[in-house]
Amino acid sequence: MYIRTRFYYIVAFIVVVLTLGMWMPWLFVVGKALVGLLALAVLVEIVLLWHHKGITASRSCSSRFSNGDDNEVVLRIDSTYRLPVKLDVIDEIPHVFQRRDILFHMDLSAGSGGNITYKLRPTERGVYSFGRIRVFAFTALGLLMRRYTCGEGIDVAVYPSYLMLNRYELMAMSNNLTELGIKRIRRAGNNTEFEQIKDYVQGDDFRTINWKASARRHQLMVNVYTDEKSQQIFNVIDKGRVMQQAFDGMTLLDYSINAALMLSYVATRKEDKAGIVSFAEEFDTYIPAEKHSGHMQKILEGLYAQETTFGESDFSSLCVNVNRLIGKRSLLVLYTSFSGLTALNRQLPYLHQLNQRHRLLVVFFADSELLEYMSERARNTEEYYQHVVAEKMEYEKRLIVNTLREQGIYALLTTPQNLSVDVLNRYLEMKSRNLF
Repeated sequence: MYIRTRFYYIVAFIVVVLTLGMWMPWLFVVGKALVGLLALAVLVEIVLLWHHKGITASRSCSSRFSNGDDNEVVLRIDSTYRLPVKLDVIDEIPHVFQRRDILFHMDLSAGSGGNITYKLRPTERGVYSFGRIRVFAFTALGLLMRRYTCGEGIDVAVYPSYLMLNRYELMAMSNNLTELGIKRIRRAGNNTEFEQIKDYVQGDDFRTINWKASARRHQLMVNVYTDEKSQQIFNVIDKGRVMQQAFDGMTLLDYSINAALMLSYVATRKEDKAGIVSFAEEFDTYIPAEKHSGHMQKILEGLYAQETTFGESDFSSLCVNVNRLIGKRSLLVLYTSFSGLTALNRQLPYLHQLNQRHRLLVVFFADSELLEYMSERARNTEEYYQHVVAEKMEYEKRLIVNTLREQGIYALLTTPQNLSVDVLNRYLEMKSRNLF
């Protein structure tokens, strides 16, 4: 049993009436009558709420949450009371969310039920534990509440961002990725292979008409070409201390993992083979490039277990193991971060070595918070100096891109928020130009 605030307000009012009764006796009589009515109301509400168990509740959500996305949770509340009741519903969400607003109010008529839907956005991979559902029921009198403890505690695993894959699936099949901000790349030739001959329909390219087949069939026939198949794409993820930096609650490693999952998915839909490599102080994970059924699940499970370290990444170990394990020329998409030109120069010989046997695309991060700060106008001398330092840091990032290009290495400087789209754009561009 829980006493609601309304009860204390009424008690306070009665105390005031009884106190004034010391000077006005008729108010003392009124006060005693109010005490009797309050006791009767409390008794009535106790009978109405406790005569049988009237509330049941359950939680419905996915057994896996998608990192960095809004995941839906549904609470089902049912009442068997024979009168309308008011409810306060609290869901014990994982403490890592640090949210205090998971309190819902709802009114249920006699014998009815309803749903409560809310969303949670995790920013870390791992196992999240839900507690019980607490439901507090009270009547229109609103003096007392009865607490119900419903549902069971469950554990939910947070995986890399797989919800976004549904948005990309049909678009990847139809080359309609421009709807998500992904540029349409003009084909450059020498990267397609013949698939079949079909009847001409309005909209087909006249340059693909097969005149010999048209003459035999006495109707226009066209050749159908598809992208060259079975190219290998490896997402190479740096797990060193430089990937610990966080933006909007997510580390650079988590942004990279989400982008790697997205690129792997689109690559397999484009008939390429996708694989995963991760490294830190030593070579860590290696998932061969494949495209068979179930391979995306293997990639998802492999990415789920990745964690950053506080050590310095060993690029020399990466080179040795990549050259040992990956024999066929492949596209290596390396997700890393450089604090400045000095940090790049330490790793440049290893990047050059990787680029000799494979096509290397180095993806590193611009500081979105720094860019936002630079866009603001300086208001005093101190802020002018701060802007100069910020511009110098940003200039070094652009200098890193130019240095890599001078070495024949492709580079992509992007913000964490735009990482997935920018990486897919570059992949489609390089594929259309037959660069790997």
